[in-house]
Amino acid sequence: MAHYLEVLTSYLCDSSFDDFPQHVVKRAKEVLADGIAVIAAGAQEEEVKKLVKILVRPQPEPAATVLGAGVRADALNASLINGTAGTFLELDEGNQFARGHPSIHVIPAALAMAEEKRLSGKEFLCALILGYEVGARIGIACKLSMSMHPHGTWGTVGAAVAVGKLMGYQQLDMRQIINVSSSLGLATSRRTMLEGGTVRNVYAGVSGYMGVLAHNLVKSGFTGEADGLSTVFGSVVSDTFSPDAMIEDLGSRFEIARNYFKRHACCRYNHGSLDALEQILSKRPDILTSLDQIDKIEVKTYSLAAQLSNREPDNSLAAKFSVPFAISTYLVHGHAGVESFKTDAVNDPEVRTLAKKVEVSEDPALTSMMPDKRPSRVRIILSNGEELEAEAFVNKGDFEDPYTPKDLEDKFYELAGPVWGEKVAQEMHARIKAFDEMEDVNEMTRLAASP
Repeated sequence: MAHYLEVLTSYLCDSSFDDFPQHVVKRAKEVLADGIAVIAAGAQEEEVKKLVKILVRPQPEPAATVLGAGVRADALNASLINGTAGTFLELDEGNQFARGHPSIHVIPAALAMAEEKRLSGKEFLCALILGYEVGARIGIACKLSMSMHPHGTWGTVGAAVAVGKLMGYQQLDMRQIINVSSSLGLATSRRTMLEGGTVRNVYAGVSGYMGVLAHNLVKSGFTGEADGLSTVFGSVVSDTFSPDAMIEDLGSRFEIARNYFKRHACCRYNHGSLDALEQILSKRPDILTSLDQIDKIEVKTYSLAAQLSNREPDNSLAAKFSVPFAISTYLVHGHAGVESFKTDAVNDPEVRTLAKKVEVSEDPALTSMMPDKRPSRVRIILSNGEELEAEAFVNKGDFEDPYTPKDLEDKFYELAGPVWGEKVAQEMHARIKAFDEMEDVNEMTRLAASP
């Protein structure tokens, strides 16, 4: 029987854009549009702006675009900054089966290299689909240590595969870049997200950087071990790795088509609780105008979400990883969008007081439903003794309950419009929808490279 890496690399090298079903191509373009908008909006955060000033020495086209910053840079730094910006708002898409966010690791590196080489939209989309596939399948094949954050781990390999595909790698080099990049992941800490350590926002950016670096290393003659995936994801960052999961239904099941999109600007582990809260409010909108009548809010949810129990987050990142804060800021502001997690919202006395009334605990029965479901049950207890309850099993935006194309377009314009203006945002979205017709990806990124 052929070694799984032989099967995998053969598939990666032999696949072309025309091999993908239309629904997969359509989803890849939606993922690209979502990623570009999220990156551009995240680039407006002060930390990212300062990072651009420190790292970037502006270069002319076809250097890689630093989205939302109006400059072009070398591929390494553009990948680092775009991947970092894309995680800041907690709005990047993800894959529940991989338990992570594949595209924000892949898009920055793939786009940077496609720009530098003036490659076509078809070539980019093919690389995106395949890089996403490999990264997500590693997430499925292993079970990372519970103390690790998934960003910056298997996404590095996904980024490297996308770059290798764009560079026309044959099977030997593709296997080499997988083995090299498997050793270039980070020792990420889950506590950073819970405590608000914003170094966590850099993890995905480092993966993009390392994906490009892996290409440079392979072309320079550097080598990896014979099967880096099995070693690193089977005995270093995880105790289990299934080679069979890397090639199961390969070419017929596409992970990018099983993704989810986000509208709430916070960790997805909050989303089940927020969806349940929305059910309550749809029947009792009067609650929003009588928050002082809330005596207590009980949340029963699955294990990973139950960890997000901090009632007094110190900053925006910690707030995005707090179920009590997410619920309270939604009740106060009427939504869980970007502004509901800004510093002013984090310091809002009304939000902080209400968050202290939220109790979060695990329900083992709900945990047992993972990974197919991300369930949560919310009960609001009013001062008059009345109880309002709802539960959600599938999060809005999951492939089982997807957002409509209109929902995704609205999100794109909400994020991209303030950065580039309505006219440019509309033109950019139109070009992404026709990305497979583009001879040179710079036809789209050129719009983003202007201040």
